[in-house]
Amino acid sequence: MSASVPPGSAPGAVRAGPGRGSGRAGGERGEEGGGGRVVDALRLVFSQQVLSFLIPMSYYQEDFFREYLKMMANMVILNLLICISLAFWIVSMTASTYYGTLRPISPWRWLFSVLVPLIIATQGFKKKSLDHSGALGGLVVGFILTVANYSFFSSLFVFFVTSSKLTKWKKDIKKQIDSEYKEGGQRNWVQVFCNGGVPTELALLYMIENGPGEIPIDFSKEYTASWMCLSLLGALACSAGDTWASEIGSVMSKSKPRLITTWEQVPVGTNGAVTLVGLISSLLGGMTVGIAYFITQLLFVSDLEISAPQWPIIVFGAAAGLLGSIVDSYLGATMQYSGFDQTIGMVVNHQTKDSKHISGKPILDNNAVNLFSSVIIALVLPGMSWFFWPRR
Repeated sequence: MSASVPPGSAPGAVRAGPGRGSGRAGGERGEEGGGGRVVDALRLVFSQQVLSFLIPMSYYQEDFFREYLKMMANMVILNLLICISLAFWIVSMTASTYYGTLRPISPWRWLFSVLVPLIIATQGFKKKSLDHSGALGGLVVGFILTVANYSFFSSLFVFFVTSSKLTKWKKDIKKQIDSEYKEGGQRNWVQVFCNGGVPTELALLYMIENGPGEIPIDFSKEYTASWMCLSLLGALACSAGDTWASEIGSVMSKSKPRLITTWEQVPVGTNGAVTLVGLISSLLGGMTVGIAYFITQLLFVSDLEISAPQWPIIVFGAAAGLLGSIVDSYLGATMQYSGFDQTIGMVVNHQTKDSKHISGKPILDNNAVNLFSSVIIALVLPGMSWFFWPRR
């Protein structure tokens, strides 16, 4: 007797009948038929499970596995950063014990230097101020600057926060004039290190020379360390000044920008073009970084009463912002290509078939211009400061 399948049952489902499953009563033919149906049913069930496992992996879960790999990479990198930060601490303690002159990294400073940059980088990634690689790069830069000197951290923090806010400010207008505008900024690791690479190197040199901690800027007592502090301040103020000039001047200026080399009027977005609003903004951007550095000095430096005055930090921060914007504009006008694309109606940074040349040669890109500008200001500002800094 053949097994019947009741209505509504799934295909291949097997129901035991009266003459099946009772020893050999059903005979070899019934046993063969029942076994075949069981095999077919199992084959169908397992084939559906296998297909349901393989198909989503191939077509529907690629994004999931990509995100999973990113998460695993993040965990590995974070573990490496924690190991590196612990190595900093151990080396600091060892050097302090051996030489007896360098200040060791306190556990609280180490903890603050790990957690706070991690929180800031995470928030920057969530708000699209940084992309994935930019967040990891910012974490490295933030840790090194924070563990070296809290004044370095506050300057970096003010630069990052204000630049991120200004990038998103009046974004609808910027989308119409900037062919490479990204939602929120989304700075990658190249942009992070072109703006933060010089300060990071100077922070490392500062720790080798002086150890972690805050000191007053005083050329008569701490010449080398003061030189490094002002050099780092100059690099960050230069980056802040250039960003403020670009983000504010492009949307707030009522007059057309002028090319800094020829003083001819050029379209908005041209590399090397300046406006009065942009130059004033660069001055204010550098001053803001200087104010952050100065306030941190007042909070954490204990021997200010016997040191040289610290208020010139604000003045030289403003000067670094303005000079950095000018240097950046000159390099952009001469060594960075600018052309007006007739198709999209915007200035482009690379040659296209429909672009008309405005200025510059395709030698450097925007990231390289920012890097060279920060290097130049980092070299110039300490010498200028040493000449004008008041002595006690």
